[in-house]
Amino acid sequence: MSTSEKAYPLWAFFSLVTNVLLMLGVILLIWQQQRLNAVFGTIVYSTPESEDQAIAPKSSTRHQLNYQQWLDILQQEAEVAAKKRPQHLTILAGDSISLWFPPQLLPENRSWLNQGISGETSDGLLRRLNLFDRTQPESILVMIGINDLIRGVSDEVILDHQQQIISYLQKAHPKVPVVVQSILPHGAEAATWEGREKLLAIPNSRIRQLNQKLQAIATKKGAQYLDLYPLFANQQGNLHFEFTTDGLHLNSQGYIVWRTALQMQKKL
Repeated sequence: MSTSEKAYPLWAFFSLVTNVLLMLGVILLIWQQQRLNAVFGTIVYSTPESEDQAIAPKSSTRHQLNYQQWLDILQQEAEVAAKKRPQHLTILAGDSISLWFPPQLLPENRSWLNQGISGETSDGLLRRLNLFDRTQPESILVMIGINDLIRGVSDEVILDHQQQIISYLQKAHPKVPVVVQSILPHGAEAATWEGREKLLAIPNSRIRQLNQKLQAIATKKGAQYLDLYPLFANQQGNLHFEFTTDGLHLNSQGYIVWRTALQMQKKL
């Protein structure tokens, strides 16, 4: 049978349809947001229903911390969440891209516990998942891997760590959906991040292929997979300049795109 005669995989068809719908939703939201900005001059979001829905302090207070200080703060915040048991708790676990998610841009009507650390790797995240063992989240969002690539970690090691992360979370929180999020592209030649040369050594095609393997692992283990990559990539497959501050980290427009994807994710 020739290649052209091979049946198109059903899962690939549904994945394509889902991504198209998600991208249309993002485009619509951005268009609506721009209209609001034109009228009001700012973005207005609903405030949390209670103080419990704003567990973590403002991100601006977290600069210049060493790793152990990060761990101490995250453990304290997790302990507060475990004690107060806020309703509709969702955990963000990852690196600086998760860490700097502006609280006012997170989907409302939820309590958010941000467990991101700047510069975090998959190995580092795996070692500290126990910090929020006693919390009772409704869902857990994981995005990790770009710092591994920057540090030269192999795809095999990254995927192994990702698999262990999923297994740990499913064991510690057996009734909670674990949402594995794809690694985002970087800005390539347009990047201005201080480690630009390290980014250039990582082809975005490699990130795309790594995400495909990550999706297969998540599916096999019964975790949800949220493919953000196509929402952030331009025609060249690089991080769209309108969504980033430096070719690696996101700006407010980028977080709005992410927010929309989260709002459209089932069982979140």
